[in-house]
Amino acid sequence: MATWNSRGLRGSTLEELINYTNEYYKEKGLALVQKIPTPITPIKIDKESSQITLAYFEKDSTVDYIGVCQGVPICFDAKECSKDVFSLQNIHDHQLEFMENFEKQEGIAFLIILFTHRNEFYYMRYSEIKGYVDRVKDGHAKNFRYDELSKDWFIKGKNGAMVHYLECLSRDLLSR
Repeated sequence: MATWNSRGLRGSTLEELINYTNEYYKEKGLALVQKIPTPITPIKIDKESSQITLAYFEKDSTVDYIGVCQGVPICFDAKECSKDVFSLQNIHDHQLEFMENFEKQEGIAFLIILFTHRNEFYYMRYSEIKGYVDRVKDGHAKNFRYDELSKDWFIKGKNGAMVHYLECLSRDLLSR
């Protein structure tokens, strides 16, 4: 059974930036995207602060965000990486399965990866994720390197959008 504790907030900086971006998109009428909370059952609560200090996950979650952009359903997960090698173990099987099924329903699934040491954001299309996962079956390591990524899919901040992923989403749609 998976558990959560105070170290379980990895990715919260990226999610905060994405939340600001999504609020900006909502205000501008560009997209409506919401953070999906992970259902947990508290086990220990600090009586002084009323904060949960230990809990377990009730079930496997899907992805971090689901929404719609100009009539196109989208879902994505936010991941952080502190070095130039991203372990595919950070993407869970149930997330891959959800993203695959989402795409089969004509939605767009992707990851937003923050390379923290470079302060760079990357938009990874589901097809690219699947390619890295599939090559593991051929004996490749369970990871990909920063230098394997296409420069075309790095996300630039723009105006009030700190993680302006809609430009990459637009390119993704056009490439299908």
